[in-house]
Amino acid sequence: MQTVNSFIRPLLTDLYQLTMAYGYWKADKHQEPAVFDLHFRKNPFAGEFTVFAGLEAVLHFLSDFRFSEEDIDYLKESSFFGEKADPAFFSWLSELDCSEVKLYAMKEGTLVFPQEPLLRVEGPLGITQLLETTLLNLVNYPSLMATNAARFRLAAGKEKLLLEFGLRRAQGPDGGVSASRYSYIGGFNATSNVLAGKLFKIPVKGTTAHSFISSFSSLSDLKNRSIVNPQENEVPFVELVQDIHKKMGFSTHEGELASFIAYAQSFPHNFVALVDTYDTLGSGIPNFISVATALTQVGYSPVGIRLDSGDLAYLSKKCRKMFTEARSSLPAELKPFPRILIVASNDINEATLVSLNQQGHEIDAFGIGTHLVTCQAQPALGCVYKLVELNGKPRLKLSQEIAKVTIPGKKEIYRLSGMEGYPLVDLMTQVKEPMIEVGQKILCRDPFKANKRVNVIPNKICRLHQCYWDGKKHPSLPNIHEVRDYVLEQLDTFRPDHLRQLNPTPYKVAVDDNLFQFFQDLWLKEAPIMEIS
Repeated sequence: MQTVNSFIRPLLTDLYQLTMAYGYWKADKHQEPAVFDLHFRKNPFAGEFTVFAGLEAVLHFLSDFRFSEEDIDYLKESSFFGEKADPAFFSWLSELDCSEVKLYAMKEGTLVFPQEPLLRVEGPLGITQLLETTLLNLVNYPSLMATNAARFRLAAGKEKLLLEFGLRRAQGPDGGVSASRYSYIGGFNATSNVLAGKLFKIPVKGTTAHSFISSFSSLSDLKNRSIVNPQENEVPFVELVQDIHKKMGFSTHEGELASFIAYAQSFPHNFVALVDTYDTLGSGIPNFISVATALTQVGYSPVGIRLDSGDLAYLSKKCRKMFTEARSSLPAELKPFPRILIVASNDINEATLVSLNQQGHEIDAFGIGTHLVTCQAQPALGCVYKLVELNGKPRLKLSQEIAKVTIPGKKEIYRLSGMEGYPLVDLMTQVKEPMIEVGQKILCRDPFKANKRVNVIPNKICRLHQCYWDGKKHPSLPNIHEVRDYVLEQLDTFRPDHLRQLNPTPYKVAVDDNLFQFFQDLWLKEAPIMEIS
């Protein structure tokens, strides 16, 4: 695991975690065995699924958890503890680590649903309480980001290239790097973020900005007039482009043509031109055709164009038609250029992708920035961290809002799939219950509604929780590419109606009958009885 952010340390927390820890310590409760669940209450983006992400960062945090001397000195001097704080508390903090903590979690990249514990944290009350804010920070945005990326992937389709272009619009450098990492996990193909490429071994892609195009005024700006072909021979490239341009009868912006030539000379193996600086169809595409044809004669394969403004569906179809017509109208002595990749950007969101599909388009790749990395459709996931057991006894949080009521105790989670291979329901049971088996008829109940229940006979059972930390990192983790593959595999496995953008079918999250009865009995016991007169 690689350290990405030096801010991820014990003081990256809310003050009340430290004040509660002090209160536990003063009451001699800090060593009592506790169990916390980290879960969320509602799927984001008006959808019916979430992609769990952030586990690797969580494990790195647990591994490195230790208050430094500087941290302790800061806390001693801080006004919120005051001069009367017991010095022995700071001694306890200075020796604290996660060697007594156990972490059970979903596999990173798992499709998850409301009320399911993404993490189950077990250990002494003091340390497990101190972990709350940081764990939430390390799971909330990554899961939101990976989910947003997965939704873009579903909207674009399996075969389209998705390029994350969001660094300049992200919420600071940390947000930018995280966005690149988790958009890749969620199904994107590459990023423009060079640092993220280095840190996470993500493919890096990019072309030019309009400033490069407009920095050239005419062909006289080109000091270098040649190109080195694959055989390492110099070819008079500018003359070749001019000759093709003239034969094709094009009348275009000369500075734009010069910029395309300069970029082709610099990147002959990866020539992608931004064609909308002046006039996409009147200048950009003809200039690209001239340079792409010349590159083909020299022995290279031009790659594509990028559209960054205008009616993307219309322009993509017109560009494709112009490429087809240009190939057929080339002079006989010229080899036609290969199929051209059309990349589109320009503030694309999920709804834009759906609309483009409805219109029909010829776009092969999408560069997506602002709406992806800032999660403009929903800025937060809303994970919570709740105490569900203390000293072996269940703990329950009640609320007038049913979604905020916690399901008590240690729980196992199983994903039950049917004969067609689709997951049917996620079932929570008490840890002490025997493992359920394939072919067994199981009564699955809505934890909050007694009349909602169904018998399920699973054809396949997947146990979703495993122990990832037991004082040290437990199983080896998949790399980022394997996590991405796992996400895409699940998007293929779940029923499409659970994943669709508009009015998706809710996926069932249930409890078995024993946990239901236990939950209801505890609810009645803990809920106060009101008196009226």
